[in-house]
Amino acid sequence: MKSSAIALGSNLGDSLVILEAAMKTLSQTPGIILQAKSSWYRTKAVGPPQPDYINGTAILQVEMMPEQLLETLLNIENQFGRVRWERMGPRTLDLDLLLYDRLILQTPKLQVPHPRMQQRAFVLVPLAEIAADWIEPISGCRIKELVKDVDCTEVKLLVGN
Repeated sequence: MKSSAIALGSNLGDSLVILEAAMKTLSQTPGIILQAKSSWYRTKAVGPPQPDYINGTAILQVEMMPEQLLETLLNIENQFGRVRWERMGPRTLDLDLLLYDRLILQTPKLQVPHPRMQQRAFVLVPLAEIAADWIEPISGCRIKELVKDVDCTEVKLLVGN
């Protein structure tokens, strides 16, 4: 089993229902054990004008290679109606593979750690909640250290988590 961190986001449809259903789908997927999940956060969208997102993260124990995990995440996005019509555009569900143990990987289809993870408060804040001491392998820094270097003012804990 390998530890993996993923980010979840949604800003189309009933985002909270979609995200909770995606968590359930992940936990019922063969080869995946849901180890921890963060609270949900409301965040400003990055990219073209669009509604705010609801974001969170999860720690998974997986019995699959990173490429297979990515394919599984993309299939789950599709189950929830994900359509890719605009780069960084609105979406029903976005699942990003952030970390896979301490692996550093760069292929045409996958880069681990996620290449923009360190600049994204909407990823680092929820990840620090559940994996503060996880070491990001490129920088060698713990998640709780990385979160101090980003502006977190637009990341708001969703009441009623």
